[in-house]
Amino acid sequence: MNNSKAHILTINGGSSSIKFALFEAGNSPVRILKGAIEQIGQSESTFKVDGAKKEDNFVRTVKAQNHSAAVNLLMDWLEEGIGTNELTAVGHRVVHGGPKYSEPQIITKEMVSELHNLSPFDPEHLPEEIQLTDAFHNRFPELTQVACFDTAFHHDLPRVAQILPIPHQYEKDGVRRYGFHGLSYAYLIEELARIEGVKAARSRVILAHLGSGASLAAVHDGKPIDTSMGFTPAAGVPMSTRSGDLDPGLFWYLFRTEKISAKQYHEMINFHSGLLGISDTSSDMHELLAHEKDDVRAAEAVAVFCYSVKKYIGAYAAALGGLDSLVFSGGIGENASLIRSRICEGLEFIGIKLDQERNSNNENVISFANSKVTVRVIKTDEESMIAKIVCKVLGLR
Repeated sequence: MNNSKAHILTINGGSSSIKFALFEAGNSPVRILKGAIEQIGQSESTFKVDGAKKEDNFVRTVKAQNHSAAVNLLMDWLEEGIGTNELTAVGHRVVHGGPKYSEPQIITKEMVSELHNLSPFDPEHLPEEIQLTDAFHNRFPELTQVACFDTAFHHDLPRVAQILPIPHQYEKDGVRRYGFHGLSYAYLIEELARIEGVKAARSRVILAHLGSGASLAAVHDGKPIDTSMGFTPAAGVPMSTRSGDLDPGLFWYLFRTEKISAKQYHEMINFHSGLLGISDTSSDMHELLAHEKDDVRAAEAVAVFCYSVKKYIGAYAAALGGLDSLVFSGGIGENASLIRSRICEGLEFIGIKLDQERNSNNENVISFANSKVTVRVIKTDEESMIAKIVCKVLGLR
């Protein structure tokens, strides 16, 4: 096949959505279109596509009662609207690679079997992600699929950052701190090197991926030395519906006083906690900011989020032995200037001097020129990272 016409489809499957993008392959893949099927499992789902050509754009209401129905809608559209003759490969974001998978790989039957075994590590994401790969294999058996693991970026964390302080016997079963958002962090480090130079990307950097899922990573010499998410994506800072770090004794207390089951506790910390749990009204930061003046619980949710992120920045500055760059990314990190301001307030002692005018204007650099720490806003792009990884794995140039 002529590589100039080779195309890569990227798939990012979430618990209630499938996001996708189409790229022309190359050293720097070119995005042709992007889209998503959202509200999967609701009475009505949304199928939308945003392409370079107006005639390619649409928003439709569809029936997608589960991921199987959603991916079939996507594959139907691919066959009817684009055709698959020049589709070279599909790159999948796979949230958890467990202890085995530290590099992107072509998906095989053996890998799928291993991913099934890993499903208990991430029951919210892995089963649906496996289902997506199976669906594409059944419809397009000759199409190459590549797994891009979100944990791979953190695979070689220093031992001190990997170990969980529980009995050592569990480590042989893969129980350790893994970290997530790795595709985003890999993209941000590459983008920082492109924008500011390799020296900046290899200095002491804190990356703050703040969205509905939120985490931070401390990076030195281009490699992570610590990250806030742990064995599961529920650890670290409070998120839209995830709790973040909790006292381990809370479960035993709730079990004794509320007779809460392990499943109920799991659902509580993943789907009913974080911003939603504190505010009791919304998991959306934009809505909470709009109501914080007249709703004390909304104000408390925002305050706890900012305080928690600030603490991690201080801790990671200590772990790094100082700080050269702080990068905000993700839906909140890229768009909520007020949140960035509150997080950075009081961090002058580690060299952060935020320029409020630049910050309010969402400029690329939001710190003063004389700030010892350069504070940046970089829009993350996991889909581009997946496409680039697939091209590298398959040798597409």
